[in-house]
Amino acid sequence: MTRSAPWWRRAATPVLDLLFPPRCLACGAEVAQAGHLCGACVGQMHLITPPFCRRCALPFSSRAAAGPDMTCTTCEHNPPPWREARAAMMYDETARSLILPLKYADRTENVSLLARYMAMAGRDIMTGESLFMPVPLHRLRLFGRRYNQAALLARALARLAGATALCDGLERIRATRPLEGLGRSQRQHLMHGAITVRPERIPALSGRHVIVVDDVMTTGATLAACAVPLLAAGATRVDVLAAARASGQHAPQ
Repeated sequence: MTRSAPWWRRAATPVLDLLFPPRCLACGAEVAQAGHLCGACVGQMHLITPPFCRRCALPFSSRAAAGPDMTCTTCEHNPPPWREARAAMMYDETARSLILPLKYADRTENVSLLARYMAMAGRDIMTGESLFMPVPLHRLRLFGRRYNQAALLARALARLAGATALCDGLERIRATRPLEGLGRSQRQHLMHGAITVRPERIPALSGRHVIVVDDVMTTGATLAACAVPLLAAGATRVDVLAAARASGQHAPQ
């Protein structure tokens, strides 16, 4: 709690912490401060640090394997439509314990923690002039979930960067089946043409650097379906930033 918080909030916080001890967002163990992880969960996280492919965020086994351009062979041969990709952590058990409850169980308190890790991962691509845009949900899925977790992350990142979030700039015009368990070519086929830029938002994109935000990056098919129409609408550069990166999957065109 900062000194700028109201006096009554600073006074009430110790009492509330005594009555309702802060819990680790991942495992539920008691922690010293709300909104954080316990030491054990922090130790189990696999944060993505250099060297990693700058185009798809997959870690390299060594700096020598990264090559001079820090680009994996798959991305060299089949470049994605965005310029840079960053992800905060590998999508392992600890990451799932943070992302899945956010996505499906209304655990929106996980947004702040994930956004902090994402901001660290994306600090070299984020600026105050960046425009943060979430991967959109189809209206039927949004109605069922009541919120878009990627939009919550985009807003949190924009606040951290002192930038702007445009959460309704992209629209998913066609409902698609869940992509879990599908291969790269299947995902590409399903996502082709499924996302477009809302016509009334096109003027806001002209000449802008856009960062597309999502919770998990797997093959990159959904992110590519966002990047292509953004570039066509006038964005000068598109990067992607995810909370987690699934292993063993390369981002396609």
